[in-house]
Amino acid sequence: MSDLSGKTLFISGASRGIGLAIAKRAAQDGANVAIAAKTAEPHPKLEGTIYTAAEEVEAAGGRALPVICDIRYEDQVEDAVAKTVEAFGGLDICVNNASAIQLTPTLETDMKRYDLMHGINTRGTFLVSKTCIPHLKKAENPHVLNLSPPLDMKPKWFGGHVAYTMAKFGMSMCVLGMAEEFKKDGIAFNALWPRTAIRTAAVQNILGGDEAMRRCRNVEILSDAAHVILTRPSREFTGNFCLDDLILASAGITDLSGYADVPDEELMPDFFVPDDMPPP
Repeated sequence: MSDLSGKTLFISGASRGIGLAIAKRAAQDGANVAIAAKTAEPHPKLEGTIYTAAEEVEAAGGRALPVICDIRYEDQVEDAVAKTVEAFGGLDICVNNASAIQLTPTLETDMKRYDLMHGINTRGTFLVSKTCIPHLKKAENPHVLNLSPPLDMKPKWFGGHVAYTMAKFGMSMCVLGMAEEFKKDGIAFNALWPRTAIRTAAVQNILGGDEAMRRCRNVEILSDAAHVILTRPSREFTGNFCLDDLILASAGITDLSGYADVPDEELMPDFFVPDDMPPP
């Protein structure tokens, strides 16, 4: 399979950032995309709503369905998935992109924030996947892609922000377990993670503002990498924890200079990148 023409994607957190980039890349092929996110009204600090995202998807060449969906709530997820299947006649791909982050040590992490991260990252990913799977079983080349890191159980990834690491690794554990559980059904479950920081609102607002943004790659490196994964045969490519540069290299894309907004700037490494996964 070379493209996603006619495929239907359900993408959580797709109103901006990485989720929107993946949606627009699929739209270039003529895909149908459900924009599932909470933002229906403009946010004072964050760009985009489900409606502006839908406009961008359609401008890119796809069909879009904006659906209000807080993935912490089962009824909202079930309703959003049902509307997607009704609108487009089925479901081929689920992308678990929605995530919450707070990089605080244990004593500085209040339980409300802990619950938010685990409710969105781990529980939300499990819930969205669980709700999509019955429909994916009917698809020709079904994929679930989680934006989550390799399961590298080094203390350095836990010591500074154990609550966040647990929540993100929970998403990756969904890949590990569901890839095995649904192998017989031909549904692929894979994870995708960036080697470097990516220009997103999280970097802007949490990791260092404009200076940090200069040292990031743009979201298109992940949307292109996701496209490579989602067009592979689901029965042959499942249970993988992919880094963006390695998956692109496997498709013959090795010049990544176009993904850096500031040429020659030293790139900021991301969390959770294992030492045994060097650059290509």
